[in-house]
Amino acid sequence: MKILVTGGTGYIGSHTVVELQTAGFEVIIVDNLSNSKAEISDAIGKITGTKPVLEVFDLTDKGKTADFFRRHNDIKGIIHFAAKKAVGESVEKPLLYYRNNLESLINVLEGMIENNIPNFVFSSSCTVYGQPDELPVSESAPIKKAESPYGNTKQISEDIIADTVKVTDLKAIALRYFNPIGAHESAIIGELPPGIPDNLLPYITQTALGIREKLRVFGDDYNTPDGTAIRDYIHVVDLAEAHVVAIQRMIEGKIKIDFEVFNLGTGNGYSVMEVIESFEKVTGLKLNYEIVGRRKGDVEQVWADPSFSNKELGWKAGKGLDEMVASAWKWEKAFREDPALKDGETDIELI
Repeated sequence: MKILVTGGTGYIGSHTVVELQTAGFEVIIVDNLSNSKAEISDAIGKITGTKPVLEVFDLTDKGKTADFFRRHNDIKGIIHFAAKKAVGESVEKPLLYYRNNLESLINVLEGMIENNIPNFVFSSSCTVYGQPDELPVSESAPIKKAESPYGNTKQISEDIIADTVKVTDLKAIALRYFNPIGAHESAIIGELPPGIPDNLLPYITQTALGIREKLRVFGDDYNTPDGTAIRDYIHVVDLAEAHVVAIQRMIEGKIKIDFEVFNLGTGNGYSVMEVIESFEKVTGLKLNYEIVGRRKGDVEQVWADPSFSNKELGWKAGKGLDEMVASAWKWEKAFREDPALKDGETDIELI
């Protein structure tokens, strides 16, 4: 069966394409390459033996999106990753986030309805919970005011999807995931954001290699045991596998309501300092870091109650923090040692 993965050359998207192909699906990718490179489809092919089809255009372009769906009306399901995702950037550029994340979603949903494509998996986020009143966070937790425009686009997107499935034949699953880190065991694909990383682990690995002078830790005065923010870190391959389970669930008619929601996390919360300590233990290196002020848009602490997704999806995150950190370090070193980089091709980006 043919599955469309929007944003499929990105960080989570590329790992999900690998898992889909491994499970026997035919995959087509749409990506505007704003934060990735076309060469990622080649990298996926090296891992799976099959290079996925890649079409390059922006899903906010209604005409190009409609034309795509007319040409590919045999798609059985869509996994929608295509969205901007940096919390800090969204605070600085809110209109960019609202236009990009919401227009692309609407265009995709319209294409699905017009071409009778029934199954939709949405890349959502724990940011929809804001700063939760109780931890761990279950799917029944209230949706509080978002701490950032990025988080708000996820809340609005879920509302758009919920309203759409009420009046169409569309079925949807929103996967609210926590903090993906790590890389594929092959070290062929991984996370390398452009510019100064917004996410913790690539900031750590780049600092360890001397690409960044020092790691900035945003705040040490939170109400947590060591004062730094706490997150539920999940390995990107565990996350990717959950997307395959979700699309199979819909194709096999196992979905119980028209719009299902699942948390994807480990159920364990780790502070920024605990991640730093894990990295230093795994690598034997000492990180150069400094404590700076809190970053706008960040919540203090959040981690998942994954029991519903464990039971209902039959899925469970399997990798621990040290294993996640080690895979990210393996990827970073392999990427920097790539001969192409030594020839000046240093702008390959995977986010």
